Amino acid sequence: MLTVDFSRFPLAPGDRVLDLGCGAGRHAFECYRRGAQVVALDQNAEEIREVAKWFAAMKEAGEAPAGATATAMEGDALALPFPDESFDVVVISEVMEHIPDDKGVLAEMVRVLKPGGRIAITVPRYGPEKVCWTLSDAYHEVEGGHIRIYKADELVAKVREAGLKPYGSHHAHALHSPYWWLKCAFGVDNDKALPVRAYHKLLVWDIMKKPLATRVAEQALNPLIGKSFVVYATKPHLPRLAEGAAAK
Repeated sequence: MLTVDFSRFPLAPGDRVLDLGCGAGRHAFECYRRGAQVVALDQNAEEIREVAKWFAAMKEAGEAPAGATATAMEGDALALPFPDESFDVVVISEVMEHIPDDKGVLAEMVRVLKPGGRIAITVPRYGPEKVCWTLSDAYHEVEGGHIRIYKADELVAKVREAGLKPYGSHHAHALHSPYWWLKCAFGVDNDKALPVRAYHKLLVWDIMKKPLATRVAEQALNPLIGKSFVVYATKPHLPRLAEGAAAK
């Protein structure tokens, strides 16, 4: 299940991509399939081991085209172990809401992104997330949990302040919002509640089968209750005068 829409976020074979806070690796895998040179980075060692195993399995199965590469590694989002201007593309999905120094993370992403490079940022959307926080303290008051809820204009403003140029945004995963509301209402750790189990089965069916009816329904509902907010931006090229000044 992808949150980034690659029809709005072009990726070319050979692009060097950083999936920052990759988690289970869903976006990293898609970039690998598209022929990119992918680095999946996360601070969770167990998840990185699993991502590395999947990369190897994909290579063995021939799921990635010739020239594509994939590396999984542990790392700190606030101190990325890469030189300046190392990547053509950076993806950070459902990560920034966990990190106290979100401006520091943005600064690191801008540092490692090449001029003209593209970045995709996804966070939980304000409205659906606020409902979750209202229904359940346990939803967010856990170690490593969500520490803030972004409003769309707030996130876009921070992206601009970091020196990036936003060029598009949208909402995603409307069908997942009611699931999390049910989880919060019945207990985030209570997977046995009938409404939660029934809705989970619906989501699994939808992900596996991708029926037209639910695709159309989600597209219609995304502007209203989409679970995630996604913003796309580019790193501008320095004007020639600024480049000359920076070199002195």
